[in-house]
Amino acid sequence: MMKFKFEYEEEYIKNSRGVELFACRWVPSSSPRALVFLCHGYGMECSSFMRECGIRLASAGYAVFGMDYEGHGRSKGARCYIKKFSNIVNDCYDYYTFISAQEEYKEKGRFLYGESMGGAVALLLHKKDPSFWNGALLVAPMCKISEKVKPHPVVINLLTRVEDIIPKWKIVPTKDVIDAAFKDPIKREEIRNNKLIYQDKPRLKTALEMLRTSMDLEDTLHEITLPFFVLHGEADIVTDPEISKALFEKASTRDKTIKLYPGMWHGLTSGEPDANVDLVFADIVNWLDARTGDSASLTVTPIHDFTSNVQKVVDGVSSGQGKSKRPQASLLCGLNGGGRRLVHRSSM
Repeated sequence: MMKFKFEYEEEYIKNSRGVELFACRWVPSSSPRALVFLCHGYGMECSSFMRECGIRLASAGYAVFGMDYEGHGRSKGARCYIKKFSNIVNDCYDYYTFISAQEEYKEKGRFLYGESMGGAVALLLHKKDPSFWNGALLVAPMCKISEKVKPHPVVINLLTRVEDIIPKWKIVPTKDVIDAAFKDPIKREEIRNNKLIYQDKPRLKTALEMLRTSMDLEDTLHEITLPFFVLHGEADIVTDPEISKALFEKASTRDKTIKLYPGMWHGLTSGEPDANVDLVFADIVNWLDARTGDSASLTVTPIHDFTSNVQKVVDGVSSGQGKSKRPQASLLCGLNGGGRRLVHRSSM
């Protein structure tokens, strides 16, 4: 398989609430086959944790764009505090449509890539604008609460009564998710040593927002109409494989694929032995290639008269409302010493 050279870039933007968010991209040197937009999981981030994903897909010819949610990774905001799940969805929508509207990308296919909680983000992005996206890759998605862990309604009611009094209280007990999610011990320790990843107890309102989002999605899985490929490890104890089966069975789309990987855990793309990771990414790239090989069969929703809530940050100063034209060459500005950070890579 031909491997493409690509560039890695970083930038900071401001969302509609004025919060500074970190964004990054892996872009092939030649015109990309399509665009892939990353939706990372709870407590995770894009530049390091999802670096392997960016590199693999860019090497296969796809332009890959990621953004750390508010309070996650390098973005500003209270650490891993989700006041409203809709804020995450709206921020992703604003930035990813802003990218899609740029002159060199506006006719390219648009695919969402969501891992764990990011699977819920991807599905909600689809529901927000059903005709905009060409498909979604959903890796161990959070789109239904397993009956094994669903809280009793009395417990939910009790927590709901105090969520606005102590919304940021790290009150929710949880097992060590890193130990449960990532099989390979070396990779597990690398993830544990990533200081950008949140490893404390979930905050009360955050946990309730994730719970409500999962329950709402569970009730509306039949409304999913975009093509998707859902991948899940059969030995996953973080998100139940039955969740992915329910999504596959109930979604209305005709173009849907599911693959369950025997013996694999939650971290399919980042926590498995290398041979398993290679297998998963080969399946992902093959699915994308099959839907982008014939441009005539890929319908891209036109973007007309586009305006965006995204503001780019230049040397710590907002550069004005985002427009649909190509941004200036200086993509990373201000927060990491100023200037552009550009890394040339060719995947080996």
